[in-house]
Amino acid sequence: MTWRPLAYLSLFFCGLSATAQNTGVDQIKKRYAATPAVSSVKIDGALTEATWEQALQMELPIEWSPGDNTPAPVRTLCYLAYDRDTLYVAFRAYDQDPGKIRARLADRDDAFEDDTVGFTIDTFNDSRRGYQFRVNPLGIQMDAINSDVDNSQDWSWDAIWDAAAKITDEGYQVEIALPLNQLRFPRDRGPQTWGFLAMRDYPRKVRHRLRSTFLDRDRDCFICQLEKVAGFKGLKPGLNLELTPSVTGIRAEKREDWPDGPLELDHEEVELGATLRWGVTPNITVNAAVNPDFSQIEADRAQLDVNNRFALFFPEKRPFFLESADFFNTPLRAVFTRTVVDPESGLRAVGKEGPHAFGFFYARDNVNTLLAPGYQQSTTQAFDEELDSAVFRYRRDVGRGSTLGAMFTNREGSSYYNRVYGVDGAIRLGPSDTIRFQGLRSETRYDAAAVAELEQPQGELDDEAFALNYRHGTRDWRWGLVYEDLGPLFRADSGFINRVDARAARAELARILWGEQGHWFRQLEFSVAGEYAEDQDGERAEDGADLLVSYSGAYQSFLRLALAPNTEYFDGETYDNFRQSVFYRMQATANLFFSSFIRWGEAIDFSNSRQADLEQLQQVFQFNIGRGFRAETRFDRQALRIDAGRIFRAHIAQGRLFYHFNARAYVRAVLQYTDIERNAELYESEVDDETERALNQFLFSYKLNARTVALFGFAENADGDERVDLTTRDRTLFLKLSYAWLF
Repeated sequence: MTWRPLAYLSLFFCGLSATAQNTGVDQIKKRYAATPAVSSVKIDGALTEATWEQALQMELPIEWSPGDNTPAPVRTLCYLAYDRDTLYVAFRAYDQDPGKIRARLADRDDAFEDDTVGFTIDTFNDSRRGYQFRVNPLGIQMDAINSDVDNSQDWSWDAIWDAAAKITDEGYQVEIALPLNQLRFPRDRGPQTWGFLAMRDYPRKVRHRLRSTFLDRDRDCFICQLEKVAGFKGLKPGLNLELTPSVTGIRAEKREDWPDGPLELDHEEVELGATLRWGVTPNITVNAAVNPDFSQIEADRAQLDVNNRFALFFPEKRPFFLESADFFNTPLRAVFTRTVVDPESGLRAVGKEGPHAFGFFYARDNVNTLLAPGYQQSTTQAFDEELDSAVFRYRRDVGRGSTLGAMFTNREGSSYYNRVYGVDGAIRLGPSDTIRFQGLRSETRYDAAAVAELEQPQGELDDEAFALNYRHGTRDWRWGLVYEDLGPLFRADSGFINRVDARAARAELARILWGEQGHWFRQLEFSVAGEYAEDQDGERAEDGADLLVSYSGAYQSFLRLALAPNTEYFDGETYDNFRQSVFYRMQATANLFFSSFIRWGEAIDFSNSRQADLEQLQQVFQFNIGRGFRAETRFDRQALRIDAGRIFRAHIAQGRLFYHFNARAYVRAVLQYTDIERNAELYESEVDDETERALNQFLFSYKLNARTVALFGFAENADGDERVDLTTRDRTLFLKLSYAWLF
């Protein structure tokens, strides 16, 4: 059964109409003059210094969401001043009922459900990329990089800055001191003009998002709409040198002969390391690490890896790789830094001079992790092998909002190499339309071990890949087209591309309706998407569609209903599958959030190459008690059935418990349990009737800032099956201390 719904449903979408709103706000962008600080500023949330009396002051008069540029329901004032090495920003957030202010103690970048104030700045004033900073009423910091080039918002980036907040009888106040050595900006000492936007999130029955300027939803960009603050001059970020020595201690025990052998000492070590961050100029930054501790201290959220034919993706969390990570994002994921596993040293450099921007990183690694992609499946394997990994990226600004770029990646060991090079671009055709493209060529040679383990061809593997992405986004309409063409021998070992030998296209059309204030819905969206894929010989084809209706309403509620008819190819057969799904989430109260996802319908049993029926459930609960305690639970369940019975049932139960003593110190417990039960009689090959896995991790964390930290923790992994109860396989005790010296 082949579905081609786009042509038919487009007539229906064209017939829908939205309710136009009278904004009642000034749509003219303002231009402000930066004000030098006239006194020292103590960051305590009090706003008593003379600097604030004479600072640039701006209102936040506009509600951007859920209202469509309507008058803000509460008053907010933002103040801005600067001296030669620091940007000062303050807020007075007025509230008619301060007792309803949402504020809790949390880790950095983890207060999204709270009241917050903040700002975004575009230091190069190029309408492409900006720094975002937010603070909640208890002083919890959040920072991110926003990029219009790839429509991304990266909260994994961290800077070192100071903030304090105070709840008052009128609302709350926030003071921020941002050292300029944490930013990149033109090295011209002035006067400079920066893009600037002040923001406030005001969550009550709905989450009101307030802004200092009108944001046009018919423009498919964010940084390009910031207001301008002119007159920054005499900026001097000093030596701009940051040295972070660290000491890491690990004691690991392992049961070599699991499950009967004893748990014995595997290794015990104390390592000294250091990371250097140097602002060579205000617009060029170099990071170097010697004997670095690149390990992450947070366990990856467990994912079900059953009846799955492609490698799972886990995001990068290690600080060394996160600075300017968005700069390496391209239509094809040619760079994925988690391919660097156990490095001895590392070097990074990023910078921008006029329209020219560049990024580079290098690592000497002791482990070679390879992903072998194909049309039907992908596999991964790690090899103990020393290798060098390097990535170079160049990008040039073109016109207003467009870019052209080039990339080169190289991974090389004693008898292995993978090189990828090519060009890319983002062409802004107008305020609502953007085309992104990328062309790459790879050259690969695997050693004998990789050829055998991953069943890869011998000799030189050379091939190309191409991607094209068109997007149109306005207030009421969204449509787009994605096309990818990846040759069968294309490999991007420094990236994450888990399917090759494929030509694939996807088209999407969406209509958005906006509800007025007090209406039963805030937003309704009707969308349809169609996709088609085939191998390079055109012999194995797949197609499908997604028909979706989405509702957004009070209490940050969101409901999505989806139908997904499709045809899928696997192991020489084509299957007609039809699946349905429902997703719902709600912030029921200030302290309770929950979401649920249910999917059911037809699917492929990949282990036995046959048609089956799928049942899938995912539920998430989060609740807070007081200011400091938070609990998160997540339950995933998946099952496959045929007429003869249930093939398997798999579930993951995960819990995360946090207690925050203050804004800097907390303890965390992570508990994960995975259980898979199989009906061995329904499998063609021999399988275990049951497998279990458990992870327990406990951590104490003290963070003076993003890179001055003290961590102490314990982790234990246990496995089990139908013959053996859960038995510890390994456990680790670890300690990490680091201190960032700023010069």
